[in-house]
Amino acid sequence: MTSIVEALVPGGKANPGPPLGPALGPLGVNIKEVVEKINEKTRDYNGMQVPVKVIVDDKKNVEIEVGTPPTASLIMKEIGIQKGSGNAGSEVVGNLNISQVAKIARMKKEDVLSYDLKATMKEVMGTCVPMGVTVEGVKAKDSQKALDQGKFDDVLAGEEW
Repeated sequence: MTSIVEALVPGGKANPGPPLGPALGPLGVNIKEVVEKINEKTRDYNGMQVPVKVIVDDKKNVEIEVGTPPTASLIMKEIGIQKGSGNAGSEVVGNLNISQVAKIARMKKEDVLSYDLKATMKEVMGTCVPMGVTVEGVKAKDSQKALDQGKFDDVLAGEEW
């Protein structure tokens, strides 16, 4: 029987403690080895929470799948902040330009339900709202409307999906 352990771990800094250790212990695998593999695969996401899936089969073979960090973590890393605003309606903690929004949207491509770049960018902008992050200097909701109206089409012409 195959066992699957899913956890959110700090990129490049997973350790054998909770949540991984207690979940992997009963499966009889070498926890230290698994944690080292996870840290190697998540090294690029240093400082972000990364979803990880550890799949252990009957013969104790281990497969590790690394997901994309949450959109909020990607936004915070892109603008260089530690946390979002506590008062999103009145306090602005940072600003993204439209190219940065497109970059985050491309990173999330595999994990979203949207079929195109614009729709995924609107999802990213939607995440900006409760964080107190503006897009192109205006509220994220207004940027979503501007995106729908085609105001950023010239910038997006060079962007790949």
